[in-house]
Amino acid sequence: MSNTQRSEARLKEMFADDFLIGAAVNPRTIETQEELLSYHFNSITAENEMKFVSVHPAEDTYTFEDADRLAAFARKHGMKMRGHTLVWHNQTTDWLFEDKNGNLVDKATLYERLKSHTDTVVKRYKGDIYAWDVVNEVIADEGAELLRPSKWLDIAGPEFISKAFEYAHEADPAALLFYNDYNESHPHKRDKIHTLVRSLLDQGTPIHGIGLQAHWNLYDPALDDIRSAIEKYASLGLQLQLTELDVSMFRFEDKRKDLTEAPEELLEAQAKRYEAMFGILKEYRDHITSVTFWGAADDYTWLDHFPVRGRKNWPFLFDERHQPKPAFHRLVEHMVKV
Repeated sequence: MSNTQRSEARLKEMFADDFLIGAAVNPRTIETQEELLSYHFNSITAENEMKFVSVHPAEDTYTFEDADRLAAFARKHGMKMRGHTLVWHNQTTDWLFEDKNGNLVDKATLYERLKSHTDTVVKRYKGDIYAWDVVNEVIADEGAELLRPSKWLDIAGPEFISKAFEYAHEADPAALLFYNDYNESHPHKRDKIHTLVRSLLDQGTPIHGIGLQAHWNLYDPALDDIRSAIEKYASLGLQLQLTELDVSMFRFEDKRKDLTEAPEELLEAQAKRYEAMFGILKEYRDHITSVTFWGAADDYTWLDHFPVRGRKNWPFLFDERHQPKPAFHRLVEHMVKV
């Protein structure tokens, strides 16, 4: 991006009466996208830098340098910050679950380690992080089982979920605590997420919200399914946040690799999709308190490597040069009308 001053409307101001507008960042993008981020966004989330493997690679070793840089960036620009994530089956180092011989530890040892980790991480960012994704992606995608297989489940059974929230609440009683998951608008998984969170509330678990990851595409999920999911989750009386929003140009099962730039017809379809999505989100602004994109501009997105490695994708409102795309302009037009 050139050093010319930005002149377009600011996202964070367009939705100031509705919800926070966030972006996932990393140590590279807070430099390469600093102008864009500070202009349009009022919240950030660490992409990977606060996950277990990143901050706690060995039992006696914490590595906070990258996470600290992101927290300092948020302070510098007066942004709020979300913490992501404390308990997950991925990107968690094996030592947490194993003894010195490589066997699974008992429940008491796992809980002792989890509490120590949670105390150290959450208390370090107390005052910087207002909300945590405490438990991430424990719901099974398919079948009748509620929870996906994991070492957490093998060692502790389902109660580890409530324990994680209890430990996070003890570490920072002021932080908002979320359950976070993907495919959250597909009816089968939506109902499972609702069942889990309802059970946590019935147990008196300190949970304050549900994170809808919202890794969506031009075709899926259906708008009616998005609306139904929001309504079902909101019925629990918790706040909702979109935590990882992007709109892929491709269906998940589409493996094509022939596109080197985004065709006009797909950019137009994306603009219509964003307009329709944000129309729904504004309707439910009494329940939705934050919308975080999983990135900020098309020069950096995890979708360039997932689900097809090395395939360029264009999921955001800003292009590779950080310039507004048709989807951005469509949102501006939509906001003028409402």
